[in-house]
Amino acid sequence: MTDKPLITDSHCHLDFPDFQGELQDILSRARAAGVHRMVTICTRLKNEPAVRALAEAHEGVFYAAGTHPMSAAEEPMATVAELVALARHPKFVGIGETGLDYHYTADTKAVQQDSLRIHIAAARETGLPLIIHARAADEDMARILTEEHARGAYSCVMHCFSSSAELARAALDLGFYLSMSGIAAFPKSTDLREIFGAAPLDRILLETDAPYLAPPPHRGRRNEPAYTAFTAQAGAELFGLPLADFAAATEANFNHLFTRAAPAAKAA
Repeated sequence: MTDKPLITDSHCHLDFPDFQGELQDILSRARAAGVHRMVTICTRLKNEPAVRALAEAHEGVFYAAGTHPMSAAEEPMATVAELVALARHPKFVGIGETGLDYHYTADTKAVQQDSLRIHIAAARETGLPLIIHARAADEDMARILTEEHARGAYSCVMHCFSSSAELARAALDLGFYLSMSGIAAFPKSTDLREIFGAAPLDRILLETDAPYLAPPPHRGRRNEPAYTAFTAQAGAELFGLPLADFAAATEANFNHLFTRAAPAAKAA
């Protein structure tokens, strides 16, 4: 067990080809860096069995599943019943990632919005947090999240948050969480750091989105869960806290949102 502060990578993609043949080393480096838990995200439901098996095989690895918005028009439309059935697994901790992405796939926005509402309904029914991907769709995202919340409360994390201050406020007003990725540690991400710095500390999570978006000093290379530690350090500096205190706050936040993964923290 490392003597470094314990932190959680709340969003990574351990099933991606980038990690093939190296997973045991990846997990060992994560634990050496203090990253004792990871949530690996399935972005296409046809891949759920493989992602589930990965979580089952490794202590401290949990998983979530949904249809990524950029794939919503290519994949069969998920159903609420299908997502609820998947959520019965004890290591299944969240619904998604889902959301809206108009950067490359604005032509499928109607399908994306339908898919998002289905995932929200599943989050509401299961009580598990919704995991949101948002890019270039701030107005529609805020509107749909707010409309759906008025129909019935649900919990949510805005994964890898890098959108506008307006969307951040809308999410926070609904009681949602903002997840800090390596982007927040990029030198030019001043505006994004201001958004995070203005948010309540008890609404902040940490993630890598590995294999993407490695923070400095690994920017431009493959990301991995161990590098959550660099983002944690950047977050601690932003909030003016010792690393141990910031790490403890984000751990409490993760436990509060991802309740199914919380018992692992008590055993750590």
